[in-house]
Amino acid sequence: MKNRVVITGMGAITPIGNDVESFWNGIKEGKCGIDFITCFDTTNFKAKLAAEVKDFNPEESIDRRSAKRMARFCQLAVASAKEAVANSNLDIENIAQERFGVMVGSGIGGLGTIEEQHAKLMEKGPGRVSPMLIPMIISNMAAGNIAIEFGAKGICSNVVTACATGTNAIGEAFHLLQDDRVDIMIAGGTESSITPLGIAGFTSMTALSTSTDPLRASIPFDKDRDGFIMGEGAGILILETLQHAQKRGAKIYGEVVGYGTTCDAYHMTSPAPGGEGGARAMKMAIKEAGIKPEEISYINAHGTSTPPNDKLETAAIKSVFGEAAYKIPVSSTKAMTGHMLGAAGAIEAIVCVKAMEESFVPATIGYVNADPECDLDYVPNKGREANLEYTLSNSLGFGGHNATIIMKAWR
Repeated sequence: MKNRVVITGMGAITPIGNDVESFWNGIKEGKCGIDFITCFDTTNFKAKLAAEVKDFNPEESIDRRSAKRMARFCQLAVASAKEAVANSNLDIENIAQERFGVMVGSGIGGLGTIEEQHAKLMEKGPGRVSPMLIPMIISNMAAGNIAIEFGAKGICSNVVTACATGTNAIGEAFHLLQDDRVDIMIAGGTESSITPLGIAGFTSMTALSTSTDPLRASIPFDKDRDGFIMGEGAGILILETLQHAQKRGAKIYGEVVGYGTTCDAYHMTSPAPGGEGGARAMKMAIKEAGIKPEEISYINAHGTSTPPNDKLETAAIKSVFGEAAYKIPVSSTKAMTGHMLGAAGAIEAIVCVKAMEESFVPATIGYVNADPECDLDYVPNKGREANLEYTLSNSLGFGGHNATIIMKAWR
């Protein structure tokens, strides 16, 4: 008999709010976190917009010495984890440390630190490169720093599956808890790649929108979409076995009930024809949840605002749900947050939990012109009230990585 797995804490730092409450209020309001890039000069760049985290001071939650030894993606992760642990009311001193694990990933890691230190190398020579360079930039350091912060001595690992990272991290943590290998997992994703090299690289592969209108830049499922907008931030969930959570009297926000992960094995950056890999991930998650497809109340789509993704994800949803696809609200909150890459799936899992908790379906903002190939209910521009029992979240990453998680409302 597998353990049931519940969500007992959440933490978030996003372009529309630096904690779960302000982030969720921004989602309900349809707040757009996209604006002109401020962290470097974009004069020679075609893409000039991003969804930056605003007013984040790592020293408000991390001691100064530790913060200086972390790249920004780690700072965001540790700060979010602190909120999640506090939110869960975990008594860190009185839990079995060997049964307490971490699964937090980043798609790219410390790109900004790499750029800074490479400039030092070129300008001042190899002796001036920081001895902290390597432990700052490698993507497992988000998980490692969180484990050090909370004394989590169980399984500590990270998933790196590009834009599917956050969802895969939650799904893998879910399975570890199901299989009774741990009692508690800190799970999620983090990213900070709004840097000259990050923006230049994604622009060169024609993945980014070159719009200069923040309200018409990240426009998932809209006929005029021309690419995604880079976002940054972190999302962290505390997952526990139901038995462990109930034993300590924890508040339960929701239950993870299904996880599916597949590979297209087709192309480095383009989804497979018909979105068949994403469809298989959804089917796997639905099967594990033990429900019928039509029982899903809301789908938080990957919905990046690139022409191929939105068309093929729509096709995948139709292939899984059939006629029921037209009755299930589907929205992309990336219209508000931009695409947070490795953090996206974790942030969107939090959206799903809050949506069930408050019976609210978030909107796809900035939606103006319908695309005949994207003909589902994308909850255009205004969220709506609805009782939600099961929510499904999709994440699709470069390399053909597909991940789906299903969460159930806690009554």
